[in-house]
Amino acid sequence: MDENLPGAPGTNAPATTERKIRQLDARSLRGLAHPLRMELLTALRRGGPATASQLASRLGESSGSTSYHLRQLAEYGFVEDAPEQGKGRERWWRSTHEGTDFGHELMGHQDPEVRGAADVFLHWDAHNHNRELTTWIATRADWSEEWVSASDMSDFTLRLTPEQGGELSRRVHELIESYRRSAPPVDGDAETAQMRIHLHAFPQPES
Repeated sequence: MDENLPGAPGTNAPATTERKIRQLDARSLRGLAHPLRMELLTALRRGGPATASQLASRLGESSGSTSYHLRQLAEYGFVEDAPEQGKGRERWWRSTHEGTDFGHELMGHQDPEVRGAADVFLHWDAHNHNRELTTWIATRADWSEEWVSASDMSDFTLRLTPEQGGELSRRVHELIESYRRSAPPVDGDAETAQMRIHLHAFPQPES
């Protein structure tokens, strides 16, 4: 999933050398698979370093709760101190990676606790994608005609083999990474915005 959570569940797409990607294993998945922890990690990856109080205000949580779950994320290596931020007593946090790679083998793990954590992770990711999309639909009038025209909400049905399905996902990931590498700088002259891209590809039974 991206700052996916980040990542691409089930595709095992290779990470580019330019980005630090966290490969989930059974232990780290159990440490991450909590809705608030995933919210906190996503907020830090997209918004940059923040304090527990700032994140609590942003997410509608108590600072005590965000502080606890940030410490848990730190224990599993997802976040770390950002001492260069601020000069007060409050602790600043930052993400240690830019994205998370969820391997499909975790869904079939022999430990039922790991399989349960995988379900939590994937259902949260699906819920978050839906929330982002419905938020865009509700607020699209706030954007310029150019940005509305640049958006897309399409779906397709193809008859493919498993090998073709895997190839399709890999090629889409490669295309997205090529745009990431060629993106103009944030402080440049070009008008830019964070653009979210969701990729869902899965088999379905015949109607």
